[in-house]
Amino acid sequence: MFNVQVTSSFRATHAVTIQGIDETPHEHDWKVEVVISGNELDSDGLLVDFIDIEKKLGEVIAPFENADLNCVDVLGGVNPSTEHVARYIGNEMSNRMNQTCRLESVTVTEAPNCKASYMP
Repeated sequence: MFNVQVTSSFRATHAVTIQGIDETPHEHDWKVEVVISGNELDSDGLLVDFIDIEKKLGEVIAPFENADLNCVDVLGGVNPSTEHVARYIGNEMSNRMNQTCRLESVTVTEAPNCKASYMP
C-alpha cells in the first residue's frame, strides 16, 4: 500500500453555532491535507501525480477562499464546523479520484492544535 499526501490552504471566515449559541464571526488560515492510497504504481512509478491532486484540491477549496463559510453555497447551509468542511472536501475529492487509488482521509486544521479528519 502506498500513501501520498498533498496539502493546501485557504483563508475564510466562519461562525459556528454551538449548543444554540452563535459564535462571533472570525477568520482562520485553514490548512487542508488529503491522503491518497493505493496498491499499484503506474509505469512511471507513481501512485498519482502530485500536480493533478493539487489541481483537484484547488478546485474543491476554491469556493472557500476569502469567503464566509456560513454563506458558501457548496456547504448547503450546514453549520460550518471544521468537521463539515472536512467532509465536504473529502466527498468532492473522492468523486474526482480515478479507479486505481482512493481518498484515504482529509484533515482540516482550523487553528493551531485544532484539527478534524474525515475518512470517506
